[in-house]
Amino acid sequence: MAALAVVLAIIAILAHCSVVVAAAAPAADPTTADTRNFTIPSPRSTTSITKGPVTYVFGDSMSDVGNNNYFPMSLAKSNYPWYGIDYPGREATGRFTNGKTIGDYMADKFGVPSPPPFLSLSLAGKDVLGGVNFASGGAGILNETGVYFVQYFSFDEQITCFETVKKAMIAKIGKEAAEAAVNAALFQIGLARGTDVTCAGEGSNDYINNFLQPFMADGTTYTHDQFIRLLITTLDRQLKASKIIGSAALPLKSAELDRLINPFCSLLQRLYGLGARKVVFNGLAPLGCIPSQRVRSTDGKCLGKVNAYAVQFNAAAKKLLDGMNARLPGAQMALADCYSVVMELIEHPEKHGFTTAHTSCCNVDTEVGGLCLPNTRPCRDRSAFVFWDAYHTSDAANKVIADRLWAGMMTSAGHGAGASSPAAAPAPAPFPSEDY
Repeated sequence: MAALAVVLAIIAILAHCSVVVAAAAPAADPTTADTRNFTIPSPRSTTSITKGPVTYVFGDSMSDVGNNNYFPMSLAKSNYPWYGIDYPGREATGRFTNGKTIGDYMADKFGVPSPPPFLSLSLAGKDVLGGVNFASGGAGILNETGVYFVQYFSFDEQITCFETVKKAMIAKIGKEAAEAAVNAALFQIGLARGTDVTCAGEGSNDYINNFLQPFMADGTTYTHDQFIRLLITTLDRQLKASKIIGSAALPLKSAELDRLINPFCSLLQRLYGLGARKVVFNGLAPLGCIPSQRVRSTDGKCLGKVNAYAVQFNAAAKKLLDGMNARLPGAQMALADCYSVVMELIEHPEKHGFTTAHTSCCNVDTEVGGLCLPNTRPCRDRSAFVFWDAYHTSDAANKVIADRLWAGMMTSAGHGAGASSPAAAPAPAPFPSEDY
């Protein structure tokens, strides 16, 4: 976790030196699943500027805090019971869990409010000077990922939304001040259904809702090696500026793969070109162990091949980020090792106060969509389950994951925080399984 210390050490100091404390919300009663006392929150209105680490969050349903609520035709929503039953005020905010996301808990540790959804902001007001969450359920690195959710922000569109925010910042405080603010901000990227910073690693939906789906073209068009190159090339474009660095992120095995390079590179290019310097890219979790994948095995165990995909993707993403740190002036980009953190909860749930890691609290592992709909009945002890629904971790698991990530960052900050580029994240072996 030394890499995260490089990105976050200065921000952590700022958080302790200059913090705006939000009024505590009333605690929700976690003892029963029978109360349907839910509310849908009104659009957020910010009346003061939060001082502390400004964060911009990009991602999918593991990071979404309500953007999809504003899409009338979106099929990727969670603004209904039982979602939010353990969130302060029992609000169904659009978070795809029973309480807080990992990003929410990380914001708590920084001492700042969780960034609000982009679509709740007034671009003419002070909202644009604080952190913003652009995450949208269904998003992936590739634009075609999640198309069957009808309305959502793809990662490309999320970057366009950030570009809109930056223009509003320039109009309000001037170009030089806006550029300095963006350069100093923390960018959290987590597009991975199954975990979030957030251990939602960029690219999970590209597997769960694209490559592994028999009705999606990418799973039949590309081999996995080709699909990895497609993802990495697209991500590279999203993170860095095309004027500064070439498009090749990985050595190509054939000229035919040249056409796969530009998409993944260009998204990283865009973010760097817009001023992103401190970036935490959340690696994929063990996707073969989430409930929606376990039910595809013959013995209920994790799918080893799917976990191997995650490990391979994380290695490729790590290589990409290392190269960008070496070549791009001021770049401090790190890969968060979410794979190991989440696998620890799955393999040893009892060590962290859980009893169940193989199935979801809502018992929807085999249901179409895998979400905890109002007609389902959640487990009584929600704090005992690692997974809330077939894809998303529970509030209790999110807190443990955030604690583990934070502890690793703080430990690393005292040991080698002066490193100039991220250290390699571990590449754990996939969870054993005979199911491929």
